[in-house]
Amino acid sequence: MGNYTIKTVQKLPISLQAAWDFFSSPKNLNEITPPDMGFETLSYSDSDKIYAGQIITYNVRPILGIPLYWMTEITHVKDGVYFIDEQRFGPYALWHHQHHFREIDGGVEMTDLVHYKLPLGILGNFAHFLFVKRQLKGIFDFREKMLTDKFGKF
Repeated sequence: MGNYTIKTVQKLPISLQAAWDFFSSPKNLNEITPPDMGFETLSYSDSDKIYAGQIITYNVRPILGIPLYWMTEITHVKDGVYFIDEQRFGPYALWHHQHHFREIDGGVEMTDLVHYKLPLGILGNFAHFLFVKRQLKGIFDFREKMLTDKFGKF
């Protein structure tokens, strides 16, 4: 109880390499996050591309504009296929986010699979019911629209 999963799949009319180049750059994180989240990348090392072991830090303001510190680690990378980020410090008791990429006829299929858990036991479950689930869905809906506007409809 209290463990949740989000899975999204999006197809874009771009090459696998173009999709990988965009998503594997920490510089693009702000662009795919809704402005009302107050997402701010604080650090991601000197690399323009993700790599296993990379630490990325952020401030995010998901509730009433109150800043929360979030640190993730890129734990696994297989170029052009997938990468995984895991929360090290932040608002979740667990955050494990898989990003998968697959070449398909006419473009690329991207699959996100997020396993997460909120802290505070039953209070966290209640917060999930009240707003967290809807907020996370809104983030992925925003991203889907932004990517379609940027790269075109499949």
